[in-house]
Amino acid sequence: MPSNESSDRLPLRQSAANGLKIVIVGGFGVGKTTMVSAVSEIRPLSTEEVMTRASVGIDENAGVSQKHTTTVAFDFGRITVDDENVLYLFGAPGQERFWYVWDHLFSGSLGAVVLVDTRRIQDSWYAIDRLEHHRTPFVVALNRFEGAASHPPAERVREALQLSEDVPMVDCDARDREAVRQVLITLVRHLAGLPAAMAAS
Repeated sequence: MPSNESSDRLPLRQSAANGLKIVIVGGFGVGKTTMVSAVSEIRPLSTEEVMTRASVGIDENAGVSQKHTTTVAFDFGRITVDDENVLYLFGAPGQERFWYVWDHLFSGSLGAVVLVDTRRIQDSWYAIDRLEHHRTPFVVALNRFEGAASHPPAERVREALQLSEDVPMVDCDARDREAVRQVLITLVRHLAGLPAAMAAS
């Protein structure tokens, strides 16, 4: 994947009139930090810290034992949609002890992406529950990890998450800029198709 180094200080266009807040949520280790980093046109803000022995018995890392860092506040990035619209991306922390941050991140958000590791679908239930509680529109992105023995079909994931057919679901690779852009485009199109009262709630 191309590096973002050449655009670390890409200035915001003077014509930009609308800043649209998008939150990326999901369980621990699903790829939220990676997703923000892959697509951001500026050097992303990351609050990842090394996991220490003090977290043993507190943080749940089943299924992602190779992960040695965790987001303790949020990740932040930016992507320009067009001359007037800019998306501000907030990656929420995945560890349960930081979930209290989520409600604050949802405030003022236009919509959300629920990033799902299909090997650990149950880790996405809380994210969907909180978004539905806040009446925040969202799409579901299935991050297909390499090395998984098999990937369940999208319809099986939809059934497991008890999602209605009107919630868009897309496959993605959170490391790939174009794949993440397509997820965000799907979200924006979804928001554009919602009744105005629902999109504004």
